[in-house]
Amino acid sequence: MKNRATVLCVRDGAILLVARERARWALPGGRIKRAEPPEAAACRELEEETGLIVSRMSYYFQFRGFSTIHHVFVADLPADAVPEPLNEIARCRWFAPSKVTSLSASVPTRGIVELFVLHVTTLEKAAGSDVIDEAIC
Repeated sequence: MKNRATVLCVRDGAILLVARERARWALPGGRIKRAEPPEAAACRELEEETGLIVSRMSYYFQFRGFSTIHHVFVADLPADAVPEPLNEIARCRWFAPSKVTSLSASVPTRGIVELFVLHVTTLEKAAGSDVIDEAIC
């Protein structure tokens, strides 16, 4: 199994997705290099793909894909952060989580977003919607 650092960037209820030229939408991220901590890989990949520099990432969960283990992190983005497609990435765009199911998106991206939405919905029911922004942003 390959190991991948995958990043959830959430702002105003939308999730950042990236895509290469003529490829499916995906969450930012990439391969974890040998002896590289997963959080460092997540920060590196996010910066390489979008130019976004974050001071903090929070480990969210592990997601098993077909041949890849995704170490999923939530990025703590600065309020003025603007993603730009860099290197192999041709497009960066914010999507409402409900739109991801109708996009041409990777299977792991759909699964991770679905689990994220389920978790947020559970938090909302348990604690009220005011707690959600604090919990994920």
